[in-house]
Amino acid sequence: MVQEQNSGNPATAPSAAASGSTTKKDNRSENSIDSNQKTLSDFKKSLIEEQKLGETHIEKIFGSIEETKKIIDEERVKLEAERLKLKQINEVKDADYAKFTELKSNLIEERKRMKTLDTKASSGGPRSRRDKYNLSNLTRALEQIERDIQTKKLSKDEERRLVIKSKEIATRLHALKVIHKKEDTYKSLATKFDDIRGKMNVIFDQKADVGKGIGQIKSNLDELLNRREELYEERRGVIHRVREAGAKIEMVDTQLNAIEFKRNRLQHSSERQRRYSPERKIRHEIPQDKMRKNRENQELWNSLKEVAMKKMSSGEKLTFDEMKLIYAEESD
Repeated sequence: MVQEQNSGNPATAPSAAASGSTTKKDNRSENSIDSNQKTLSDFKKSLIEEQKLGETHIEKIFGSIEETKKIIDEERVKLEAERLKLKQINEVKDADYAKFTELKSNLIEERKRMKTLDTKASSGGPRSRRDKYNLSNLTRALEQIERDIQTKKLSKDEERRLVIKSKEIATRLHALKVIHKKEDTYKSLATKFDDIRGKMNVIFDQKADVGKGIGQIKSNLDELLNRREELYEERRGVIHRVREAGAKIEMVDTQLNAIEFKRNRLQHSSERQRRYSPERKIRHEIPQDKMRKNRENQELWNSLKEVAMKKMSSGEKLTFDEMKLIYAEESD
């Protein structure tokens, strides 16, 4: 009975086959859409996780940068304090160094004068260190010679010898008195020089210590500034990756929207196929003028679709109408 009906209506068997083929095609399309949607959804989840981790990393780096800045500011305050201390030390040094050089010069001059006087004091010939500095003995000897000259009966030679000796002793005595006076001056200068030299040594030691401290602080600052720059560079890299992840998420969202749109179109097409029988489609004829208009519309549609495809390949966000242009042909 079934065979008779088929033989009576030849279009029935091809129509059933065409319907079955369309159903299989729709099923394959639906499975492909589901697979792509799952892949994209999983990829989107991984991108969101990457974005969150990146943002957390950025916050951590920002905290490290702020802490490094704080330490840099503290080190700069220390450096400024050490520089001020060094300035004060230099001011003291400059004030005392002039005194130091002046005393040193005076001390050298006094030493030269003392050597000259000592030479004069020694002009009478060899003498003991005790005679050289014994003013009382020389004074008594001079007085004795003068008495001898005045009281004793002396020959001209003896008197001449005593006069010469008297002059020598007087010269030596004067020189020793001057030497003693100069020695006091020299000792006073030497004491002052030793004091200021000790002070200058302390100042130079302080300068050395402060200079060493400044060098260490500068070294610390160099390390901190390099560390801050490394953190800035690291943060720029993470921000770039986070932005890339955000851009990829937008692209995935565009593709997911396109898949959803394609799914809706496929469902709509399936429903339309069920509503209209194959026999009715065969009987439907398109007039010539409508076919011409359709060809013109098809050319415009192809041009707009090409523009939309270029936007999609470059990662730009598509409008609803542009997604329709891309997926309408496949869905139809």
